[in-house]
Amino acid sequence: MIPKLVRLSRSAPKDRPVAWDRYWAGINVTGTGGEVLWDSGRDNEFLGYKEVLVRHLDPELPVIDVGCGHGSFTRSLAGVFPDVIGVDVSPHAINRARTESVPERNSGGRVRYEVRDMTAPGAATGLADGRGANVFIRGVFHVLSTDDQMALVDNLWLLAGTRGTVFLAETNFQGNPVDYVAHLGATTRGIPAPLERAIRELPMPGHFGPAERARVLPEETWELLEDGAAAIQTNPMTDVASQSLIPGYFAVARPRS
Repeated sequence: MIPKLVRLSRSAPKDRPVAWDRYWAGINVTGTGGEVLWDSGRDNEFLGYKEVLVRHLDPELPVIDVGCGHGSFTRSLAGVFPDVIGVDVSPHAINRARTESVPERNSGGRVRYEVRDMTAPGAATGLADGRGANVFIRGVFHVLSTDDQMALVDNLWLLAGTRGTVFLAETNFQGNPVDYVAHLGATTRGIPAPLERAIRELPMPGHFGPAERARVLPEETWELLEDGAAAIQTNPMTDVASQSLIPGYFAVARPRS
């Protein structure tokens, strides 16, 4: 399996924004049975976060969904918070999010979308007023380089301001790449199509847990409010239910004064 994984991963564009936009440009079907690896089409994972979000996020502030993709979590957030903004580096992802968020499919809150690379200097400008904003970020840190992770944190600091809170959820699978794809259903006989597409077109993922969070959100500048294990739900690709769940990690943090 290793030679095939190496061969597939070599075809991914080296430019991260280009890779993500090409990926979303080729997506035709989302949700359960669709083409997006990390989109289960169900709200189980979000419901697992809901109590934590309600406990820590100020409902008077907007919620910025960073790396929103086609907006599935953005729409779930809009069922809880009155003002939600989805941002993504890919224009094609944002176009799909807007299409899938027509009023009759919204959950009740106000939703809008913007194309933004949140690792770019000044990307936080204009997304929040002087009060700050809450941030929801799921499955972004683990696909970024160390430099891009730190650049993203700079913008999260500006977004949160004096009142906002950051919630993150990331995959934290501890095995090697072969173990990882095998967990998701790859065998020597074949690789499920959504997984193969991600390997072929997107940056190689890593993992993100307590040690990585402490590095990018150090206690000197960020107050850790809560953290723990999470189950990242993916598009079911086999008949084994556990293979659609990736061990994950969540954390809630706030900038120190």
